[in-house]
Amino acid sequence: MWQRIRRIWIGAGLIFTVLFVTWTLIAIRPQGVARAALESDARVRITQTDTHITFLPAEGRRTTGLLFFAGALVDPIAYAPVMRDVAEAGYAAVLVKLPRRGALGGADGPEVLTRGVNATLALPEITRWVLAGHSRGGEVAARLAHTAAPSFVGLVLIGTSHPRDISLAGSRLPVTRIYGTRDTVADIEKLDRNRGNLPAVIRDVRIEGANHSQFAYYGFQPGDWPATISRDEQQRITIAAILDAMRAADERP
Repeated sequence: MWQRIRRIWIGAGLIFTVLFVTWTLIAIRPQGVARAALESDARVRITQTDTHITFLPAEGRRTTGLLFFAGALVDPIAYAPVMRDVAEAGYAAVLVKLPRRGALGGADGPEVLTRGVNATLALPEITRWVLAGHSRGGEVAARLAHTAAPSFVGLVLIGTSHPRDISLAGSRLPVTRIYGTRDTVADIEKLDRNRGNLPAVIRDVRIEGANHSQFAYYGFQPGDWPATISRDEQQRITIAAILDAMRAADERP
């Protein structure tokens, strides 16, 4: 009898796992508006490689760029509208793909940092970089900021409780932290718990009603709460905060 019960529990567990993984894969697929943002036009030129996607202003390019790391498991295309808006404001924007989308340690090793550095070297005319990332991508951006390379002039952490395992408390890098009050993947309690790993003075952008999933253009992420503001409004506030960080980096001597 106990063996039969055990087989039932194992079978139920396998079914639940398959359903959960399937739901997750469906939820993190990019929306149509994200795919449309990958089309080059008169304002933004877009190129893709196996490791990153580059969004370049067609005219009036500044010497400060944005190096952005996608969240784990999320198709990086889901961040294309954010990158496009930054490029339309005159800044080069590079979206780095996590190896294996961050699965199986893809976000942990040096390969993802190398991808980011190589992407910046491919644009030698951009001499200053603001690092940014959503969720696990924020952890990668923080690790790269920890190297204290002189070309890194700012850090924007979006919907993430990182850094957890490293400390930037002594860094002089300007840090912007953007988070939502309805984000239960990187909730406010987790952010507060790791606040000591950031410099004493940072810029906090608290978005009332914002959740985790709406920081990009994909479905509703398992473990998140429903947002009480629209994705467009959450994106508007997020992009404004990113551009504020870009302009501040421009003005630094």
